[in-house]
Amino acid sequence: MNTLALMLAAAAPAATPEFNAAGELARVVFSLLGIIGLILAAGWLSRRMQRRHGMAGRRIRCVEAMAVGARDRVLLLDADGKRLLIGVGPGGMRTLHVYDGAPAEPVAIEQSATSPLPAFGELLARWKRSS
Repeated sequence: MNTLALMLAAAAPAATPEFNAAGELARVVFSLLGIIGLILAAGWLSRRMQRRHGMAGRRIRCVEAMAVGARDRVLLLDADGKRLLIGVGPGGMRTLHVYDGAPAEPVAIEQSATSPLPAFGELLARWKRSS
């Protein structure tokens, strides 16, 4: 009888463990959140490592840049208390002008004597009255 019991036990289906859908879903969600967190942390760390450490030691600063052609630019640089106007193009760089002394303050542009354009709401009101 002993062998018969062993044969029946071997032929019986093995007990399958219970499947917990909520637990598996929570595990997948937390794993994805962990991976996203690692990606964000790596991006933050790489930006922090590439960041320049202050501008205190810099003596040259680009004040303004303007394109004057397809491949030509004009740069206004501030270097050791002087302002330099430099032209940059495919042929190289060239100093156009050196401004001595303190940098000039921006000049306020005066409004012209012409009347300003009416607001969009006023235009709509005029159009509505005329139709």
